[in-house]
Amino acid sequence: MTKEITGKTKLLGVIGHPVEHSLSPVMHNAAIAQLGLDYIYLPFPIEPQNLEVAIAGFAAVGVVGFSVTIPHKQAIIPLLSEITPLAQTIGAVNTVSRQNNKWVGTNTDIEGFIAPLQTTYKQDWSQKVAVILGNGGAARAVVAGCTQLGFAQIHVVGRNLQRLQEFRNSWSNSPLADKFQVHQWEELPKLIPQANLLVNTTPIGMYPKVDQSPLSVEEIANLPTGAIAYDLIYIPKPTQFLEQAQKQGAIAIDGLEMLVQQGAAALKIWLQQETVPVEVMRQALQNHLGLVE
Repeated sequence: MTKEITGKTKLLGVIGHPVEHSLSPVMHNAAIAQLGLDYIYLPFPIEPQNLEVAIAGFAAVGVVGFSVTIPHKQAIIPLLSEITPLAQTIGAVNTVSRQNNKWVGTNTDIEGFIAPLQTTYKQDWSQKVAVILGNGGAARAVVAGCTQLGFAQIHVVGRNLQRLQEFRNSWSNSPLADKFQVHQWEELPKLIPQANLLVNTTPIGMYPKVDQSPLSVEEIANLPTGAIAYDLIYIPKPTQFLEQAQKQGAIAIDGLEMLVQQGAAALKIWLQQETVPVEVMRQALQNHLGLVE
């Protein structure tokens, strides 16, 4: 049944570039329908140079809140009136809500990222090593999540030395500044054999470039059996990266559960509700992707 849009329907959405691949509308609209609320969640493709005018436009048309994805998670910060201490610590925003005629930014990616590691794959992380591929906005949430889980060592690996140094320096005022180390890509051969958790936060392997992986078969061959390979990408399922890791005996987690959990946390903020139908959101995504669990 198609939802009836009226003059009273409230607007939610996701901003990114590109945003055509986003599954957020699928899960959010399923939850909204289940709750019987007069909201609609839409994808908004916004190029970086149009970000400021878009946010002003959202205020003008009364958008209630929106998700933020690549490449806007850091760029949006100066355009917001307020950001939560959590988002401040991470230096990246993925959820924005309209409160008292102001834009307030927070980050629900941490909650989303650690959810499967706290439930399905729960263990004592205090003796474990995390290796994080990439140093963008998503990597920031993963660093914070791994810190929260209590990892003994956290290594962030990037290809571009300048961006890696900027990443390192950008945490200088954060309590997490001494919780991780940064490395250039060339150092991966010595890091991968130590990894208990290997996380891909890069967009490499994301639809439509589904035949790509951030690591070569040779690089991933050194991943210990029983390690967890976690890809924040959720289309395709599985990614090349996860497929290669599974062949090495790794446990694979894709970005679908993180997407569901960070989305549920965001929806609670926008709707000002303590519970939202998480199972309905998960089911909507699985149906959309043709997955039967």
